[in-house]
Amino acid sequence: MENFMLLAEEWIGYLALLSAGLLEILGIGVIVFGAVRSIVLFVRAHAKKNKQYNVKIDLGNFLALGLEFKMGAEILKTVVIRTTEELIILGAIILLRAVLAVLIHWEIKSEKKIVKEEPKSVESKEIEQSK
Repeated sequence: MENFMLLAEEWIGYLALLSAGLLEILGIGVIVFGAVRSIVLFVRAHAKKNKQYNVKIDLGNFLALGLEFKMGAEILKTVVIRTTEELIILGAIILLRAVLAVLIHWEIKSEKKIVKEEPKSVESKEIEQSK
């Protein structure tokens, strides 16, 4: 029974590390895809002189999603932690990524608020100019 428990613990560790690696790769892929997509759409919008596209919101959403995948990977890595030093390092990484996620979400929310208020300010300026 003890051998089975050791074997199960070893397999769970391998599975956690494999899953964490896959989540890290997915997170990187999402961020790179989002960055390339945002750049392409930004260039297209400016080529057509369309000011409706907001690169900050679009890219921010992809950054937030990619960061969530990477935090999931860090959480999975807690399964294989053996020492206090590893725990402290992993905790610091998770804390930094959580702070980044909060800041990105705050930035997206602020930008969406600005975008909602922009048409109103343009309309009110046009009304004032017509008087």
